[in-house]
Amino acid sequence: MSQPDPLKTDCSKCAALCCLALAFDKGRDFAFDKNPGEPCRNLSGHSCAIHDRLSEEGFPGCVAYDCLGAGNRVVQEVFGGQSWQTEPRLTRAMMEAFSAMREVHKRIDLLRAALSLSLDPRAEQTCREFLARLEQHRWSGRELNEFEVGLALEIDIFVYSLKDVLPEDFFADR
Repeated sequence: MSQPDPLKTDCSKCAALCCLALAFDKGRDFAFDKNPGEPCRNLSGHSCAIHDRLSEEGFPGCVAYDCLGAGNRVVQEVFGGQSWQTEPRLTRAMMEAFSAMREVHKRIDLLRAALSLSLDPRAEQTCREFLARLEQHRWSGRELNEFEVGLALEIDIFVYSLKDVLPEDFFADR
């Protein structure tokens, strides 16, 4: 049995972490300012009260946003289905884990894109090994906190080493 794709977003398995953790500024993508750690005023439980009319209400930025599955993975894998809304003491830890898991998932997306290129066999094997570590690992909060100064840095150095085979715009959408 294959594992689900970790980059698949499933808001029904999340705790509206993007609506809590992310900040946005009033402008063409958002109808009002929101600070990080402040629940969005459109949040109703774990759902957006205006989800079916986000663009019309001035939130095309929300429509365009995709956490790449980081939110559902944090809630289900790291916190066993718990929510900051029912366990307020988890708010900061969940926000930090969400931020770190977004970085994990950005690296998964980056490595998958690199695999679509013509890599030499050694680079392809290294890429696949990194992907396996990121996709199949069950993350803890502590490991996520250590990710950016450890494994993320290793991956970034590896990807940078591929610069001669990467297209010029490789990082444009990532």
